[in-house]
Formats: sequence, C-alpha cells, structure tokens
Amino acid sequence: MGNKKISISDEAYLWLSELKYRNEIFTDVIYRLTSRTNVNDLNGIINEEEGKSLEENIKKSRKLSKERIDGITRELNEL
Repeated sequence: MGNKKISISDEAYLWLSELKYRNEIFTDVIYRLTSRTNVNDLNGIINEEEGKSLEENIKKSRKLSKERIDGITRELNEL
C-alpha cells in the first residue's frame, strides 16, 4: 500500500494528536476512529449465562425507567 499526502486544518491535526496513543501513527488513529464494528464480530464476547443476566438487567432498567417516566407524567398532569 502506498502513501498519500492529505491536507487538514491545524485544529484537526491537534484533535487527532490528542486522540493518538503513544505508539500509534496517524494512519492507525484514522483507522481506529473510522472503523465500524459488525454486530457479528461481538459473538462470543460473553457466555450465554452472562448474556441472560445482561438481558434481565436491561429489562429491569427499562421497566424502572418507564415507571419513573409514568410517575413524572402523572405529577405533571396534576399541576
């Protein structure tokens, strides 16, 4: 693969510099910032038991959020 020169503003350069890890080159920073993870790449990160636990926690959190929103809505309707 060859090299290409690109022009970026001083502000963009500073931004990339701040995001750059010690042993990275700017190409690595750009790849890291622009790569998109496919959901299939996440397969196997957690086991089935952890997945079920996570799913239950999400359901509980959603239920609590809905109850909180419903409570606030009721209070606002009473004003």
